[in-house]
Order: sequence, then C-alpha cells, then structure tokens
Amino acid sequence: MKRLLNRIPATLLLSGLFATTTPAQTSAQEIAANLRVQLSEVQVMKAEMQARNEQLEEDLKPENIERSLAGVGSTRPELLREQRRRQLEIARTRVRAQLDELDRARTRLETAVAEADAVAYWESAGIDTGTTQKTNDLP
Repeated sequence: MKRLLNRIPATLLLSGLFATTTPAQTSAQEIAANLRVQLSEVQVMKAEMQARNEQLEEDLKPENIERSLAGVGSTRPELLREQRRRQLEIARTRVRAQLDELDRARTRLETAVAEADAVAYWESAGIDTGTTQKTNDLP
C-alpha cells in the first residue's frame, strides 16, 4: 500500500506533463502561460524530491541506521541494520530516478516555453507562423 502511495504523485506529475493543451487555447500566449505553470509545478516537485533525497542521504549514515533501530531487540541486529540500509537505498534510487525524470521534463518544458514565446512574438508582429516555417525549409 505504501509503495502505491509513493507512486501516485509521480504518476500524476507525468500525466500532467504529457497532457496536450485544450482546443480552447488558441493563442500562443495562452499556451506559453500554461507551459510556464507546468514548469513551475515541475520545479516545486523537484525541490520536494531533492529534500527527500537529502533526508535519505542523512538516514543512510551508519549512526542514523543504528539510532533508528535502537529500540528494536534482536539476536541478529546486523541483519536488521542491513535490511534497513537496503530499504533506504531502494528509496534513494527511486527518488533519484524521479529527479532525473523531472530534469528531463523541465528541459522539455523550457524548450516548449521558448518556442511558444517565439510563436507569440510572431503572432503579435502579425507574422504567419505557417508561412515562416515554409520559407525556412526552402533550400
């Protein structure tokens, strides 16, 4: 159950990133604004994931693993410490993968924002973006 709850925010993030813009958005300025909102959401998620990564790094220190198991009695405490270390490493690997995905999403969104800004500029200047593309493709 806990594993499922950990995956929900990442799934929601990814579904929001890959969602297409609605047909009601006709101007490039609206598209750029929507992309900026998505970019800010990605940056917030990245900050949260970085904080989680730092916490996991701290938790992985041997003295902190020892402290977390201080109240647990066992005839083989080394096995408990190893199990806790493995759990933390798995969580850290998952967080790092999410950070990598967020970096890729941020890069895509920044590129899309720049392109939407350019189209918005062209529209405001009265330049037909379809004509510009055709003339740029000519040899």
